[in-house]
Amino acid sequence: MLIRVGETDFPLPSAPQLLEVGFGDGRFTAQIARMHPEWQILGVEISAGSVARALKRFRREGIGNVRVYHGEALFALRNLVAPQSLRRVYVNFPDPWPKAKHEENRLLQRAFFRRLSTRLAPGGELLLTTDHAEYWQFAQAEGRASGVFEVETPPPPEHHLSTKYALKWKEQGRTFFHAVFRKIAEDPTPWPPLPRYPMPHALMSGTLPELNRFEKTVVRFEGGTAVLLEATRALTPEGGYFFHTHIEEEDLVQDVLLEARPSAHGLYVGLSRFGAPLSTAGVRAAVVWLVGWLEGQGLRVVQRSY
Repeated sequence: MLIRVGETDFPLPSAPQLLEVGFGDGRFTAQIARMHPEWQILGVEISAGSVARALKRFRREGIGNVRVYHGEALFALRNLVAPQSLRRVYVNFPDPWPKAKHEENRLLQRAFFRRLSTRLAPGGELLLTTDHAEYWQFAQAEGRASGVFEVETPPPPEHHLSTKYALKWKEQGRTFFHAVFRKIAEDPTPWPPLPRYPMPHALMSGTLPELNRFEKTVVRFEGGTAVLLEATRALTPEGGYFFHTHIEEEDLVQDVLLEARPSAHGLYVGLSRFGAPLSTAGVRAAVVWLVGWLEGQGLRVVQRSY
């Protein structure tokens, strides 16, 4: 039920699909799953604690038509959802990022709407429910400005007010706002899934230098940036180093470990499997830089696999 991107083929099953962004403890998701047992539902949530609570609920209630992804909505939308496969998207009580300097972090911006249009079936909808009037108005303006959605603002359906936060805020007498964004056109810009690469690595000969100090290094590549932050000696008999690397590329942010360590075939330099990283263009760029840097320290490349 929990999707790990490196362990599943793309896209998800081709049944009519619903997407819920930010499902919290999963009670609304479970309700929709019971209403539409014939639909495949993808839930996306950034909080690991919420994912664990929702999975426990789904298993307890015997719900089998929900898949859960722990991560960012844009990445899931791009890589887990086939073009024109979504019938409906639910966004209940998203973080409104109310400070002006944080406005760029809001999900429902025109760029998101344009990309969403490529994954919605004709006439597909995004349904927003919120208690934040300013964000409600902001989302409407962004949806219309995208040029691919029309917007209506009916009262929120009662079952949308059954989420954890809605029940809490009902007791406080808060006002709720609702909007329906209906697809009327589609962004023509291609938005394919991020390409995946074999684990980039190289075999080298020579002796690893003593790294008493490692300077943070920024590696720029088309589409993003990789930052090698620090080097740490491996606490293993064979020795070696780990390089903590922060990578930002389109729709994806990763913290990964690169490694340089002795192996049976020579000095291995490449991506460590720790934390189930995704092998992307950014990872490849970071490995290429590290191999080149080690060449500058006197090591020689025996074999490249990137």
